[in-house]
Amino acid sequence: MTDIVNDLSSASLAVAVKANLHAFFQGMGNSANVTVHKWPNGFRWRTNVAHPWFNGILSTLSPAANAIQNIEETVICFQAHNTNSFTWWLAPHLETTAWSELLLAHGFQYDNNTPGMAIDLAALPAVEKRPLSIRHIADPQMLARWSRILVRGFEMPPEMAPAFSALLESLGPDLPFRHYLGYLDDKPVATTTLFLGAGVAGIYNVATVAEARDQGVASAMTLLALSEARDLGYQAGILQSSAMGYRVYERLGFQKLCQMDHFYWQAPGA
Repeated sequence: MTDIVNDLSSASLAVAVKANLHAFFQGMGNSANVTVHKWPNGFRWRTNVAHPWFNGILSTLSPAANAIQNIEETVICFQAHNTNSFTWWLAPHLETTAWSELLLAHGFQYDNNTPGMAIDLAALPAVEKRPLSIRHIADPQMLARWSRILVRGFEMPPEMAPAFSALLESLGPDLPFRHYLGYLDDKPVATTTLFLGAGVAGIYNVATVAEARDQGVASAMTLLALSEARDLGYQAGILQSSAMGYRVYERLGFQKLCQMDHFYWQAPGA
């Protein structure tokens, strides 16, 4: 297991927010359903999930002499597999300017609208008593149900659910992922994933179906996952917030520490 981060300064946690996300991407490379291509200065991954964060590149070094070739080969590769959008990430120590000129010249766009947030788990609020039952995903049938609720909560096309389910099932039980499904009145309504990577507890896939929102469901799901991480000895929780979830996480005690700088490519007309 990666050494647990105990430096809870803002600078340290801002790096950890990005490092956990990048470890999440690297963890997906353990799936037989993910195609990974490694370079000396990073790696590329491609899945059957039609979402730009599940298809992309992570660069760990500044551009080398073959950078343009790598960019052009990457675009061709994703286009050949009908992947209409993917993301180009940079390791936390790299400045955005290191790659921006080359990527923008090849049709990429820049985005830094996603806040990176962190919380000291010692200050985590208590999990409130609510009429919400939260269950760990224990078998493929539950995972398929979880994927359907995830897609509904994020208002994605329903046909994306089987791809999510197949990807996560193929990762196996040995990687540091934990998935949770929340029930109200015995009906599944919310999802969360805990990813223990880069020494911190990462929260992902927080989704609530429309009819169950504004009832504290997302807060309860997030708190339970983080409290389990704290019980395992982790000291910090991190996440990348959507616009919808930002105030929820602020109320829980998360603080914004950075913006998730990245570039993305989208096929014309997609």
